[in-house]
Amino acid sequence: MTVQDIPAGLALCTAAGWNQIDPDWRFFLESPNCGACLAEKDGRPAGTVAWIRYPGLSWIAMMLVDPADRGTGIGSQLMKRALDAVHGDPCVGLDATPFGEPLYRRFGMIAHANFLRTRALIDAAHLPPFTGGVRPMTPGDLASVLARDREVFGADRSVLLRSLLARAPESAWIARPAGHPLGYCFGRPGRIFHQLGPLVAEDRAVARDLVAACCSRLDGATLCIDIPTHDSTWTEWLAGTGFAAERPFLRMFRAGDAPGGIPALQYAIAGPEFA
Repeated sequence: MTVQDIPAGLALCTAAGWNQIDPDWRFFLESPNCGACLAEKDGRPAGTVAWIRYPGLSWIAMMLVDPADRGTGIGSQLMKRALDAVHGDPCVGLDATPFGEPLYRRFGMIAHANFLRTRALIDAAHLPPFTGGVRPMTPGDLASVLARDREVFGADRSVLLRSLLARAPESAWIARPAGHPLGYCFGRPGRIFHQLGPLVAEDRAVARDLVAACCSRLDGATLCIDIPTHDSTWTEWLAGTGFAAERPFLRMFRAGDAPGGIPALQYAIAGPEFA
């Protein structure tokens, strides 16, 4: 897949009701150690798959098959291409919808954790307050944020986080009283909604402040946050703030792989595209 194929990828995203826009596809096609494949049938786009090779973790995403071509083997061909591209990497993962899970299991992927997409229409008049310890992130904060993120995420995704800060500075916040960051978040716009994530925090109080701060800049926007489900208190707080559960994701890894990081501090993922 090349940048000239982005309109085809966007058309497939629209047909599937997905949220991606041009810069999302460009990240896969223009960033180092990334790539994507486009499947064609009878001269028309029929499916896509993409991958990111973070140092220490490879991520498969954007598995899309035109509804008219599902069940024809295109998904299997795309998955094989993606796995060939990341062959030999120490850890390979993806986020599966319930529809895609059976395909991924056939390729040796196994369940690791459950995630939930939540969505809200932001009303600034009803936002919870946030403390003065949270402020907008600046490029000068990135060195400490990226160092901490390598520990919490378990791999180096500095290229992604730098791109998110450049794309959506209104969604990049940091909790940093002095020195070591207590938390940070990023976000990005989309075709249907704005996505908040990743969100990393030392505790739920910091995570709540980061969500409230991000929402304060997005009055009237629809915002989605993809969250782990192991912390019911966090899920309940978001629900009380107006975030309704929308659909599940199953995080899967290749059998035998051992993902790193500190999952307990990851309050929201970057999204199924980027882990």
